[in-house]
Amino acid sequence: MSASTEDRQSSADARRAGRELLLELVFGPLSSVLVAGLRRLGIPPHAVVLANATAGLGAALVLARGELVAAAVLLQLKTLLDNADGQLARATGRVTLAGRYLDTIADLVVNAALFAALGYLTDKPVLAVAGFVALTVVLAADFNATELYRQTHRIPTPHPAATGGRVERVLEGVYGVVFGPLDRALRALAARRFGERGGYDRFTVTALANLGLTTQLLVLGVCLVLGAPTAYLWFVLACLAALAPLQLRAERQARQAAPRSVTR
Repeated sequence: MSASTEDRQSSADARRAGRELLLELVFGPLSSVLVAGLRRLGIPPHAVVLANATAGLGAALVLARGELVAAAVLLQLKTLLDNADGQLARATGRVTLAGRYLDTIADLVVNAALFAALGYLTDKPVLAVAGFVALTVVLAADFNATELYRQTHRIPTPHPAATGGRVERVLEGVYGVVFGPLDRALRALAARRFGERGGYDRFTVTALANLGLTTQLLVLGVCLVLGAPTAYLWFVLACLAALAPLQLRAERQARQAAPRSVTR
């Protein structure tokens, strides 16, 4: 799972691979308005990444204190800023590998803090740890399925050139240690299950996209407003369970789409 899906793809290419409805219909347009103001103020993209991480950590803090509505509001602010940083980077021509790695690592830290707060608040630490692992796997499955879909359909993925800077190297190293094994495991699973039959279809990629972080944080926010934080922990476990039928459906679609050999 490299940088968040929102920030890795241009909007035109991403629509061809599958996008979150909440992102397309709500947070994307709102982020565009915010980006216009940030550009006028000369705010750099990395500052927005740090701001979205601050909002997320603030949400975790007030959540642990039992301030559920405040946490829900901060989570949506975090989502807005998280989507704005990628838009701002593209709009100002300042997309960098360091920024993408920073965004991904910041999301992981915030997610860990949120699930720690949920475990403390609900007095269900084991369930919270399971939820954190589940979310990490779901987000990684979303990213890798999207990347494999783009490769199969020859949809170009823009990658900024490496600068070799110290910060970039450090962030790349952290990313490789934290996310590399999971990415490789998911790619190996796809290679073993699909073989030469192609890969994920658009329905599967779109379904996975709608289990992404924007959707996750909105669902968490709704659960908090309703006073049911434990419900979100079960929701994210259900998202993990949904990966199996989605994988099986994708494999079935790949088999049906594969050219049939003609016997003579």
